[in-house]
Amino acid sequence: MTPEPVVYVIDDDPNFRQMLGWLFESVAIRMQEFGSAQDFLAKLDTLECGCLILDLRMPDMDGLALLETLRSRWMLLPVIVVSAHGEIPTAVRSLHLGAIDFLEKPVNHQRLLERVRAALEANLEFRRVFGSPRQLAERLASLTPREREVMEALVQGKANKVIAADLGASIRTIESHRANLMHKLGVRSLPGLVQLKLYLSNTNPFAS
Repeated sequence: MTPEPVVYVIDDDPNFRQMLGWLFESVAIRMQEFGSAQDFLAKLDTLECGCLILDLRMPDMDGLALLETLRSRWMLLPVIVVSAHGEIPTAVRSLHLGAIDFLEKPVNHQRLLERVRAALEANLEFRRVFGSPRQLAERLASLTPREREVMEALVQGKANKVIAADLGASIRTIESHRANLMHKLGVRSLPGLVQLKLYLSNTNPFAS
């Protein structure tokens, strides 16, 4: 049974968290709030299906640092960044780190709800295809450095013999790496591998 999705709000402003709590309660969307990035990371292993609403300017660990941490751990949840400071370089950086949108405070409630609903739906589809983010993270962590190289080459459309020449290996070795990495990732075909790589690319998979 698919768990009911949760919107995780990470913001050091209690008034903003309270306002979002009222907003999501009014449309029957579950919400869990955190006052800091550290509080959220402490609960990382218990995350359910959902999405994040993340403030950028927070003490100790800011939103960009949290995005980098989540990316390094392959925690693939859609993230909507909110900030009272809409500097373009910061917005671009957050999108490159995997955020699906950058909204300025005060946020437009209707737009936020639209983006949250799209994010929750995308995450449910992600889990249907690839399992939970943690399961996928464990599969990715099991890949060897050479298997990662072969994966990158495969999704670029390179043939086994071309990959073998590029990596200085035999075709048989490349075929073995290919079979091993696809088995570890739980994909059965090259199109399935390409789809997975799209989810992991800088172009955020959860963008609608």
